[in-house]
Formats: sequence, C-alpha cells, structure tokens
Amino acid sequence: MRQVKTPRTGAKPSKFRQATPKADPAPSRWSYRMQRVLLTPMYRRMLRFGIPFCLTFGVASWYLSDPAVQQRLQLAIADIRHQVQTRPEFMVKLMSVEGASDRVAEEVRDSFAYTLPASSFDMDLDAVRAAVEDIPAVAAAAVRVRQGGVLEIRVSEREPAALIRVSKGLIVVDEAGVALDVAVHRGEWPGLPVLTGTGADEVVTEALAIRAAAAPLAGRLRGLVRMGERRWDVVLDRDQRILLPEDDPVRALERVIVLSEAQDMLERDIAAVDMRLSDRPTLRMKERATNEFWRVRNEQAGMSAE
Repeated sequence: MRQVKTPRTGAKPSKFRQATPKADPAPSRWSYRMQRVLLTPMYRRMLRFGIPFCLTFGVASWYLSDPAVQQRLQLAIADIRHQVQTRPEFMVKLMSVEGASDRVAEEVRDSFAYTLPASSFDMDLDAVRAAVEDIPAVAAAAVRVRQGGVLEIRVSEREPAALIRVSKGLIVVDEAGVALDVAVHRGEWPGLPVLTGTGADEVVTEALAIRAAAAPLAGRLRGLVRMGERRWDVVLDRDQRILLPEDDPVRALERVIVLSEAQDMLERDIAAVDMRLSDRPTLRMKERATNEFWRVRNEQAGMSAE
C-alpha cells in the first residue's frame, strides 16, 4: 500500500500562493456622510417630533374633513358654550339706574335693547352705554355688571340752565345749548332765565353771565333777547330794554346798573338804554315822556319870548 506523506506542521506556504487581503475598517465616503447626518440634532428632532406630528396632522385632517364629523364638533362646541354662558353667575337678572331723575330713568329703561334675564356674554355694554348717552338729558353714563346679576347704569344728567322761547313754546336747555325737555309753562322752571332770538341757544353761557350781572334787577328782569345773532337786549318790566353791545356786554350792563342806582335812571319813564356805543350811552324816552318834555320846553320857550 502506498503511503501518503503528511505535511509537517509549520511548513511554509508556497511562494506561489497569494495572501488573502484584509477588509478596510474605514467606512465609505457616502456611509460616513450618512452617519454624520443621522447624528445631527435637527435630524433627531425630526425623527422624534416632526414625523409623529405630520402623521397625526394628516390623520386628524382626514378625519375632520368628513362633514358629519364637522357638524358633530360644531354642535358639541355650541352646547359647551351655551352651558358656560348660562351659568347662574353669568346671568343678568336686574337693571339698576343710578343718579337719574324718574323721567330720565324711564327713558333709560326704554332705550335698553335686551330682555332680562340674559347672559352677560350676549350683552354689548358699550352699545348700552352709547344708547343711554344718546338721551338728550344725559351728559355721561357708566355701565357695569355687578355681583348678584345686576346691571348697573350710572347716569350724569345735564343741568338745566335756561329756557329758550320758540314758536311752539319753551325748551329747557343746558349751558351747551342742548335741549333737555319741553316746558309746558314758565312756572315749571321759575329759577331759569328766558332767552329768545335766533342763535340764543348757541351762547347760553354768555346769557348766564349777563343774568348774573343783572342780579340787582332780578325782580324786574323778564328775559334776554338775542339780536342779529351777535348781541343781547335785556328786557325789563314796564316795557323797558337795555341794549347791550356786542363786545363786553357784562361791563356795559354793570355801568347801567351803577347809573340807575345813583340817579334812579331805570325808575324814570324811559323806553330803552342804548349802550351799543360804550362811549356815548343813549336814553330813549317813551312817547308820553317825550310829549311832556316838548310841552315843558315849549312853555319855557314861550315864557322866555314874553
């Protein structure tokens, strides 16, 4: 039998056998770049938040695109809103009007556009305040909902300052000339001066200053007449008038009062005191006084001729 030779351990390889190349542990260029991208914070946040958000948004958009789902959501939101707004702590049950007279308070209640009880969410408080301030007798108003479901309307009324005589009667106005009410007769407002004439309602403040200066003549004062929309006539009893100038009428009236107190001028039989020319006051006598003046003068002239 033929013997086979066993190669010895540790024998050298043949010089013709090629050595197996070792694998390069370094990654390829594209693999390196991909690993760098995966390690960036932006990519990690996108994987953690961006992709779930996009998926959730897409599913929610698809679900909410159904009209039936939209209608159910609208009904649910409206029901929740109604339940919140109609809770007892948000309901207005009463209305309180403070600082107003009975007549103005009644007008305020008539101007209120809501039916109580009502939710405070359904009320436009600015619109309520504007409606109250549109009432002529109201200068300003403040509106708030106080605890207990009470709507409080605090009113500041305009103060009556004068009576304006028009063709249909008397109108009560304040200092700004705003019409407040209609006076049935003069006795309703005995403390207010009576003004008449075109444009009298535009200069009520000046008329009040003239009236204050005429305090010594208060018992005889009947009213003030606006003449030509530029000046005033003071009307007294016994058909007497004081014609005031356009400029500084108060000072002119004070001069007339001083002359009257010194010489009883207004107690004489005169029709008017003309102060339109401040440096030359003029007295206009009544017809009877004029005739008597001429009679006396003629008698004196006849006696002188004799």
